[in-house]
Amino acid sequence: MKEIFKSIKRTPYQSLAGFLVLFFSFFLSLIILFSLSLANGILNYLETKPQVTVYFQPKTPENQIFKIRDELSQSGKTLSIKYISQKEAFEIYKNLNKDNPLLLEMISSDIFPPSLEIFAKKPYFLPEIAEYLKKQPDIDEVQFQKDIVDKLLTFTNVLRKISFIFFGYLIIMSIIVLTTTISFKIALKKDEIELLRLLGATNSYIRKPFLKESLFMGFIASIFSFLILLGLIFYLNPFLKYYFFEISEISFDFNFIKIIIWPFNFLFISLIFLFVLFFSCFISIVSTYLATNKYLKV
Repeated sequence: MKEIFKSIKRTPYQSLAGFLVLFFSFFLSLIILFSLSLANGILNYLETKPQVTVYFQPKTPENQIFKIRDELSQSGKTLSIKYISQKEAFEIYKNLNKDNPLLLEMISSDIFPPSLEIFAKKPYFLPEIAEYLKKQPDIDEVQFQKDIVDKLLTFTNVLRKISFIFFGYLIIMSIIVLTTTISFKIALKKDEIELLRLLGATNSYIRKPFLKESLFMGFIASIFSFLILLGLIFYLNPFLKYYFFEISEISFDFNFIKIIIWPFNFLFISLIFLFVLFFSCFISIVSTYLATNKYLKV
């Protein structure tokens, strides 16, 4: 640790420049990661909103409807299925037309068809579900808004591709800028490096102090950037509660774990912290290697 502080004192301006590059790179990365996580979580939530509604013939037996419902549930493609009986459909009709009593005269629940409202786990399951329902007996109508689903799928795919491209661009630019900054610092110690090489020092031995300093600055920069982001999260939390009051949960589902993004929780914040630590180590190691490699070629 004393060697790191000594090296920083010897080249304060270059050390400050490297720290600022790391800090702004990590902070911007965290902002992008946080924003993209929230945006993709919202998109995942919206993807479950499109639905297929199937209307059965009024005299269709309930056991036939329940058989179709159970088959869809067992397919693993549905998130939820809601059964609306004739009586429930009649109650919905009465509530919608309670201000117009003429529309309620001489009408009973017998004329209303029972139906299923089917929410899929992913939008691309909806066409398959719709085609399956059209082949079933006693089906009166299958409502499926294909155009809306197609537009939603296109939008989400484009947004995710742009997210990956932009994040990759940020990583590359961070490495280039930091490598250039470290190179200026190493250039000031060119004579020392040449002397060490003449004394038989290995490349790893020469790289070691630069790597330690880079990792130290990366660690400090990641801590500062994370603390500022944490402050922003707590500051924005009341505003997000106001805008997302109808959304109980926004999450990512993986094969082995479910990460809840909203409401903010300890697991999500911890993963962000681990990300910035990993990112700082990666950027520091790669940049230091590239910067020192120029002076260590045989």
